[in-house]
Amino acid sequence: MSATAKKTAPLPADILARKGGTPLVCLTAYTTPVARLTDPHCDIVLVGDSLGMVLHGMESTLGVTMEMMILHGAAVKRGLSRAMMVVDMPFGSYEESPSQALRNAARILRETGAAAVKLEGGVEMEETIRFLTRRSIPVMAHIGLTPQAINTLGGYKVQGRGEDRARVLDDARAVARAGAFSVVLEKVPATLADEITAELPIPTIGIGASAGCDGQILVVDDMLGLFTAFKPKFAKRYAELGETADAAIAAYAAEVRARSFPAPEHVFGEEAQGAKP
Repeated sequence: MSATAKKTAPLPADILARKGGTPLVCLTAYTTPVARLTDPHCDIVLVGDSLGMVLHGMESTLGVTMEMMILHGAAVKRGLSRAMMVVDMPFGSYEESPSQALRNAARILRETGAAAVKLEGGVEMEETIRFLTRRSIPVMAHIGLTPQAINTLGGYKVQGRGEDRARVLDDARAVARAGAFSVVLEKVPATLADEITAELPIPTIGIGASAGCDGQILVVDDMLGLFTAFKPKFAKRYAELGETADAAIAAYAAEVRARSFPAPEHVFGEEAQGAKP
């Protein structure tokens, strides 16, 4: 292969083959410009239903719709050429039955160009994941803290401590058994995440889990400091773009009020510059 050959986006089988290798780099994206920024650096870009909170000001992910996921998924796809795109299935789009999940997952893949879907749940979703994967729908699973279930989990609490450890371990085994090509582990103790990673034949992707996972994911607005409503413990801030943006907007507002913007170089004269008389 030529050294200058264009790198193509990985497929779920390629991600599966990365088990135990160089950690997978994953971030969320919801718009074309951000997708273009993440594309050169990430293996997987997730169009997460976190967009409901990050972009739309919702209190949770429960109000996110299929139409929202498809709209943002299509936008992100236009900004990607190297990273694999996965799209979240929103609350209420897959829980009713495997057939419902198939209809909606197929629609997401068809209308966004995603390579796979992600859905939340473990043992209770085993049948659905198996149904989808046997019908050519690649599935990334998501266990531990599952935000769509906050009303039954009692909030955004760490999962898998004490007697709850067995439940999360059972969930991990169930999604791998069902054919998921990877699994997100959210807010579980590091020792449990390491145990799951060692046992499962599929890559684990941590968020508030362990550095020993096969990959890591963060919400891009968290790690860039753009989402400031709250800061999860696991979200390291690699920049403070929210503060930078606030300062820039304040400077703009001050210049407008002082009539120092627009300056002469920002407005147009009667004749185009360099025009012949």
